[in-house]
Amino acid sequence: MTAPDPLAQPIAATSAPAVPLTPEVDNGESAHGATAAQFRRFIKSRPYVPLHELRRRFELNGDADAEDVVRIDTPEGRVFVGLPEREGQFVADLARQGDIGLELCRDPQVPIVVGVYPMRPISR
Repeated sequence: MTAPDPLAQPIAATSAPAVPLTPEVDNGESAHGATAAQFRRFIKSRPYVPLHELRRRFELNGDADAEDVVRIDTPEGRVFVGLPEREGQFVADLARQGDIGLELCRDPQVPIVVGVYPMRPISR
């Protein structure tokens, strides 16, 4: 039997303060900062992404008072995307560059984006 090491000390469990995953902005709301590259990478990693999945993945839950529909211009014409302005412009830029395609719902007389899909394979 070996003698216990007199220099060894038990490790005390410490509770570190919880670190928020997203920074807080002045008005108390969480600031979500998805980038165009993150949008592109996420879309390219799947064969099809419904718009509600983009909102869930990037925590774009919206606000009851916010208007989370943005009009974007694409080579096929003007369409509407149910995303905040900034993220809607990411989708518009990726569509104009030919990186993603847009699945449109034409049930109402207005073309509304319901999903996106990659146009070219991602280079690794």
